Amino acid sequence: MKILRVNMKEAGARWEPVSAEYEQLGGRALIAKLLLNEIPPDCDALGPHNKLIFTPGILGGAVVPTAGRLSVGAKSPLTKGIKEANAGGTGGDNLGKLGIKAIVVEGQGKPKRFFILVIDGDSAELVPAEDLLNTGTYATTDTLQERYGTNSTVICIGQAGEQLMTGAGISSTGEKDQRSNHAARGGLGAVMGSKGLKALVILKPKGKFEFKDEKLFRAASKAFAQELIQSPKLGTKGSQHLYGTASIVGAVNEMGSLPTKNFSEGQFEPSTELRGEKLRELVLAREGKIGTRCMPGCVIACRNLFADPTGKPVVGSVQYETIALVGSNLGLGKLDDVAEINYMCNDFGLDTIETGAALGVALEAGLAEFGDIDGILGLMKQIGEGTVLGRVLGCGAATTGRVLGVRRVPVALGQAMPGYDPRTLKGNGVTYATSPQGADHTAGNAFGARKEVNPLGTEGQKELSLKLQIIAAMLDSTGLCLFARPPIIANPQLMLDMINGIHGWGWTLEDYDRFNRDVLRTELEFNRRAGITQNDYRIPEYMREEPLPPHNAVFDVPDSDLDTIFDTL
Repeated sequence: MKILRVNMKEAGARWEPVSAEYEQLGGRALIAKLLLNEIPPDCDALGPHNKLIFTPGILGGAVVPTAGRLSVGAKSPLTKGIKEANAGGTGGDNLGKLGIKAIVVEGQGKPKRFFILVIDGDSAELVPAEDLLNTGTYATTDTLQERYGTNSTVICIGQAGEQLMTGAGISSTGEKDQRSNHAARGGLGAVMGSKGLKALVILKPKGKFEFKDEKLFRAASKAFAQELIQSPKLGTKGSQHLYGTASIVGAVNEMGSLPTKNFSEGQFEPSTELRGEKLRELVLAREGKIGTRCMPGCVIACRNLFADPTGKPVVGSVQYETIALVGSNLGLGKLDDVAEINYMCNDFGLDTIETGAALGVALEAGLAEFGDIDGILGLMKQIGEGTVLGRVLGCGAATTGRVLGVRRVPVALGQAMPGYDPRTLKGNGVTYATSPQGADHTAGNAFGARKEVNPLGTEGQKELSLKLQIIAAMLDSTGLCLFARPPIIANPQLMLDMINGIHGWGWTLEDYDRFNRDVLRTELEFNRRAGITQNDYRIPEYMREEPLPPHNAVFDVPDSDLDTIFDTL
């Protein structure tokens, strides 16, 4: 294994061996340790001292079912703390196959000067990207795959990242003609833009992946895949495969937690038109695609390709979080409207969650009406054009709220909340408030445990969130998809056998548990050194005082629970 260091100031790249400290790390775990060791935690997130890291999980390269996610990390310009975001596509597995533990992008070159990093086996070089400036992610991807081959992986930013908008994410390609798998959260696209890096191109690896114990790995991997295939929820007849993440729209709405009109209500009457069943019906009627995969080897295959009424492909994939934040949160009850905004976010290189929340704040400020698709598209176009207002919106919900003087701003630790209002799903509220990652459903989502712990109650929420945050750290460090966790949680030995079969580390259950917990410990220490205090790990004041219809609930988990959640870590 090796690490690629890319110095943007010198426009050069070099390989170095992996030190013993980093050997048994990957994904989110490696990002946390590298950042703690190598950057001043109080540095400017968009300055020369921050570092941008691309790394596969520790299962990367072996084509484990649902486990090829690519992690991207840096100090976040939104949260001012540590951030890891991950994406599907081919990037994670291809880096693993190449034996690349991490790509570490350092320093800054001259302003407005952008490069493409091209990796071909043991070769890595920076080439000028002038012809791609002010170009969206779709055109950038098309140009680079025409140049370097359609089977190459392209990881890039759009106009938002180039212009250092802190709502910017990073796009990655998948198999065949698949586009727009996004490491979207935390403003990492702005960090990439600040480095002067427009894109990475990874040519398809050659050669065979080497296992330390292939027999052990194959047996565990096969058993894991069979568990997923046979799952009533995740298998080929399950809701996740049939309807994708949109399968939960109805349930979230029924529990009164669906963000509606800038998080002012928890139910949206036209939500039936946004549900997974409706999405599937439209996609199939228009000859789009349902049940495709975002990573090689995935057996859940929850992705879709949404088409317009003429059958022309619009965007893939329309996901629950996008439906919630740019659909019900903006008062929009048509999937065609959601898909159009989704496409624009993907092309500009924007996080749909952060952008949807920012637009909701803007609508409350009176810049357009809730449900006014033309007015909302007009605001979106301003982001793409880089107008002053567009840049404000592109910098996310917190910035938009400050500029426009809106009090109802749904953020925690500077980052927009995903599609579950914390007043009626209080376990998520605890995660939003306390996670070192900021408001992020993938950091520990309590929705699936709503029958285990009363989502409207305060009892048990702290303990539930901690358990889920540890699981999330494991998923993000191994490269495993969030939806594939049930077999691993039920039988951790499957994960141990896959890890030991790939790497030969001889991990025990105790090693595995310590590894997962150390991720959070390292991140919390980084944030502490960055100046983030207990008072920053909070839910906005208005959510603690303003009742949310229809349950008229507030977020009332005591601060003492938030402050002590990690005491047993």
